[in-house]
Amino acid sequence: MSIADLLTVPDLVSTAHQSAAWPFEEARKLVERVKRTGQKQVLFETGYGPSGLPHIGTFGEVARTTMVRNAFRILTEDKIPTRLLCFSDDMDGMRKVPDNVPNRDLLAEHLHRPLTRVPDPFGEFESFGHHNNAMLRRFLDTFGFEYEFASATDYYISGRFDEILRRAAERYQAIMDIMLPTLGDERRATYSCFLPISPKSGRVLYVPMKHVDSVNGTVTFEDEDGSDVTLPVTGGNVKLQWKPDFGARWAALNVDFEMYGKDHQPNTIVYDSICSALGGLPPEHFVYELFLDDKGQKISKSKGNGITIDDWLKYASPESLALFMFSKPREAKKLYFDVIPRQVDDYLTFLEKFPGQPIKEQLGNPVFHIHAGHPPKVETISDAANHATTVTFAMLLNLVAVANSEDTQVLWGFIRRYSPSVSAENHPGLARMAGYAVAYFRDFVRPTKVYRAATEPEHAALSDLADALARHVGSTDGNELQSVVYEIGRAHFPDLSGKTKSPDGRPGVSQTWFSTIYQILLGADRGPRFGSFAALYGVTETCELIRKGLDGSLRAEHEQFLNGRAGS
Repeated sequence: MSIADLLTVPDLVSTAHQSAAWPFEEARKLVERVKRTGQKQVLFETGYGPSGLPHIGTFGEVARTTMVRNAFRILTEDKIPTRLLCFSDDMDGMRKVPDNVPNRDLLAEHLHRPLTRVPDPFGEFESFGHHNNAMLRRFLDTFGFEYEFASATDYYISGRFDEILRRAAERYQAIMDIMLPTLGDERRATYSCFLPISPKSGRVLYVPMKHVDSVNGTVTFEDEDGSDVTLPVTGGNVKLQWKPDFGARWAALNVDFEMYGKDHQPNTIVYDSICSALGGLPPEHFVYELFLDDKGQKISKSKGNGITIDDWLKYASPESLALFMFSKPREAKKLYFDVIPRQVDDYLTFLEKFPGQPIKEQLGNPVFHIHAGHPPKVETISDAANHATTVTFAMLLNLVAVANSEDTQVLWGFIRRYSPSVSAENHPGLARMAGYAVAYFRDFVRPTKVYRAATEPEHAALSDLADALARHVGSTDGNELQSVVYEIGRAHFPDLSGKTKSPDGRPGVSQTWFSTIYQILLGADRGPRFGSFAALYGVTETCELIRKGLDGSLRAEHEQFLNGRAGS
């Protein structure tokens, strides 16, 4: 379905104009911009510095910008053409060798050369820059983004930036007047907004200009061997320093919207001023908070201390990653492996809620923006009595754990017993999630599980739970089985605080009861809705699981696994 199909939804456009969802808030700024300028097209841009392998922050810029672009198309009823340009700064000099690539010695020989003139350490592409560009495009294509890719090397060499470079030479002093006050004394003494590329060494040079000829569009500088060299600013002979490059690119391409991380925020006035000095209109900005690794440090491409795009996709779907990008973009967030399960299950929850929501709530639901207004139906499975269940990532992780198997076919055995008609063909999302769950459990969950012994009160409660569940053997009704879990919990672990009560006024169940189940039977502090878990796993199997938890078998099996892992 297209934006045109979406625009037929009653009240959608009028409601979107009032929506508090951040993509609509940003899109409304662009609507006002178009009213002021009268322009006939809107250009969205994202920037990528290919000094290291693409990471999720790079993907996040494209995903979030796409969300704003789609919101703008809705607000303008798709009457104003839009483009999304993904621009790679691949003409930058390689200032250091990344930590997370092979053949680092090979790269070290090419320091300070443009990234598109540095050999590919993987031996697959024309250059390191071409390799990293390909990695980015591969994922963007896989995800289905509608975008145009642009290479700084291509734009500089082909002449597409010639006009703005000549203008930069003409207005050289104006640019320097913007830049110099932002620099320290030492840097100010040698700074130039132009970076010539040595015709002898091929390196990007950070040297002062001896002369800038505004009429002929040339610069004169001292090369590395001490000789004076004069080069035209056009044709890829020079590039701009990164701050002037930002503003010059906006002016050259007439960019209307660009987002970037908080580390760029202090430079916004510099970017805007240079854009204006070169005759352009600065774009609308959106500043997002930075991603942090598991130690709370900023993620860096060159350090490789975050999750790569391929890392996330090994354990979860692209949609779950898009949800992570949508949520609270102006708050710093930890981006590491332990955030993945929550994102997967939150995505399923939002998907489940969407069809029943009024249009105002739908426009604030993340899945509206993840899927450009056309989210798919959530996949559910049903038993013979037509009890529908959404299989969560947490539930699959626990099924893998209790089955003591890393074979997805074992998972499908449980699922098909509950719902015989279900298959990987008619539930492709569930099939993918089963594979993700096995991989995630193997690498992250199983090594960290901690099973404990039951106290006497807990032993009594779990024994009663096994007896009570045994009277429901064959049931696949998760609600019915959850009621059993709840009643046993009320008898042994009532909530005496009075904060929770059942509809008949009796005390609710203490959270201690559920923690007891998870810690003793699943080796975790949290877990799935246990009645739904029992329905899928099987009541007989759940009773056996309780027995193994009480007699210490689960702890013994896990200790054996840990000992074997330590030995290997």
